[in-house]
Amino acid sequence: MTRFILVGPAILSLAACATAVPGSPYPDGNSRDTYVCSNTMLDQFVGRAADTQLANEIIRASGSKTLQWVAKGSMVTMDFRADRVRVHLDAANKVERVRCG
Repeated sequence: MTRFILVGPAILSLAACATAVPGSPYPDGNSRDTYVCSNTMLDQFVGRAADTQLANEIIRASGSKTLQWVAKGSMVTMDFRADRVRVHLDAANKVERVRCG
């Protein structure tokens, strides 16, 4: 017997990764062959509500290729990826911390 679990779109969007697409979030048209995430300017996003615009700002500020939303209480793998930024959210869908890896 197959069982299906219905999950609301808001939850699914939090579990997804966003990938940088040429031209967005890099409106200047520069292509990046090498993506290396930097934690230098990421603390400025703490406390903001999670949305697409914020994701683009974080990708641009970090220099990463991939953004991963991490909902409160979610588990993530321990693998390190130099081209990924993880955004940890609280129960109200606001940014608790942002870190590369």
